[in-house]
Amino acid sequence: MELEVLKVETGLKDKVYQSLKGAIVLMDVYTAEEAPKLDERQLAQQLGVSRTPVREALTRLEQEGLVKTIPRRGAYVVRKTRRQIVEIIQVWAALEGMAAKLAAERATNQEIKQLHEEFVTVGSSDVATANIDEYSEQNIQFHQRIVQLGKSDLLQELMEGLFIQVQFIRRRSVRDADRTRTSVSDHILIVEALEARKAEEVQRLVISHALSLAEHVENNADYLE
Repeated sequence: MELEVLKVETGLKDKVYQSLKGAIVLMDVYTAEEAPKLDERQLAQQLGVSRTPVREALTRLEQEGLVKTIPRRGAYVVRKTRRQIVEIIQVWAALEGMAAKLAAERATNQEIKQLHEEFVTVGSSDVATANIDEYSEQNIQFHQRIVQLGKSDLLQELMEGLFIQVQFIRRRSVRDADRTRTSVSDHILIVEALEARKAEEVQRLVISHALSLAEHVENNADYLE
């Protein structure tokens, strides 16, 4: 885990919390045999702070379900079971579907145009392709942008914790060529439905896309308990 040294000033507790949470979000949680350990003393040294704000930040993260403290062993990033991950993705599908429907109704033409320009490329043959790898950070950014375009603060708040878990599972190095091709096609159809302001259609496409990930996890994620 890489962290930047923090300057001691008002709001340090929140900065330590945000720094640790941001670092955890970027971790590859499911590759190693065991969940990543968070060494309190090492984290404090990296941040250039005492252990007290680090301990308080870990407590907040534990309350959010991201961290678990095991007596006499220390703090670890929480890893979900396969059943839990599938359920998280199913709930995410419903919420992202609603966000996408709202995006078709609320996003400006310029915002949708920017989405297209960032995530869809048209080649010399006039064939659109989504420049998104299913397992890349850009793919994660695409789904974040859809939620943002829905312009619902409550939806974004509800989805934040779920999305972290979806990020974790997307980063896992389980590659499936057929799924990747399907995912690229899905992204193009989602953008096109947004451009056409087809709210019900884009909702259906987004839900279907997310549920295909749940199915993939159910059938292939043997690394999960």
